Amino acid sequence: MSAVAPVAPAPDRTRSGGSSTTVAAQMFGADLLKLRKKRGTMIWTLVLALAPIVIMFAVEAIQHASNATKYEPAGGLHSFHDGLRLLGGLLFGPLVAILIGVEAGTSDASAGVFRDLVVTGRSRVALFCSRVPAALLMCWLVIGFAYALVVLGTFVFASGLATPTGAEVLNGLGFVLLATGVLCVVAVGFASLTTSKPAAIIALIAWQVIASPLISSISSLGNAREAILSQAISHFSPITLDGHATNLTLSDGTALVVLVGWLVVFLALGTWRTSTMDA
Repeated sequence: MSAVAPVAPAPDRTRSGGSSTTVAAQMFGADLLKLRKKRGTMIWTLVLALAPIVIMFAVEAIQHASNATKYEPAGGLHSFHDGLRLLGGLLFGPLVAILIGVEAGTSDASAGVFRDLVVTGRSRVALFCSRVPAALLMCWLVIGFAYALVVLGTFVFASGLATPTGAEVLNGLGFVLLATGVLCVVAVGFASLTTSKPAAIIALIAWQVIASPLISSISSLGNAREAILSQAISHFSPITLDGHATNLTLSDGTALVVLVGWLVVFLALGTWRTSTMDA
């Protein structure tokens, strides 16, 4: 009588999926912890995000207290708009996004641990992909805290001035998260491509703060200026941002395509570089 071969149990797809999810969560947590441990970077991002807002309200409050007839109260709608320009324009919000994105993109290479991570057998693509949500979360935590400070000062120091509605507050929050989030992801991809923290920071700041507004002001370039990232970001701003007052007007579809295009290109470049660089 022939023996009956044992039937192999079917693979537990639920367990397999859960294991993959667990690994992804662990990698995300590890990248988030790396950013938190970079005290120098985190201190500077907090300073860049919070100090200008505190200074803005403090100066305006002192001016109003010294001469109430000449200077308006420190809060109100005008201060809310100034806060949006600080966090979503070409100033401090983008600098925070760049610093965090570059730190996330270069941390493994600069610390000399990339080889150790590759030897563990983890996917190089997964190593890159886990950097993006970690950088985004850290960036949005800092920017969200700064935005909450703007909203608080707007209402506390209003002294009878008009204040933003609930819809305006939500629209402002959505814009600063969009503006900094897109730039943060681009910074992660670009930094992973260059693997050099100083070079990535200098190049991104020079492009975003100096080159972008300069190129946007050259009318002879015509519609080619629509491909500039800062122009697409400013299109979704609920207010006019300093440095973007050009005669260029983008449609919603064009602005969205430009944003997605920048994200796809730099995510692809960062993934390619991480997948091919020497361990």
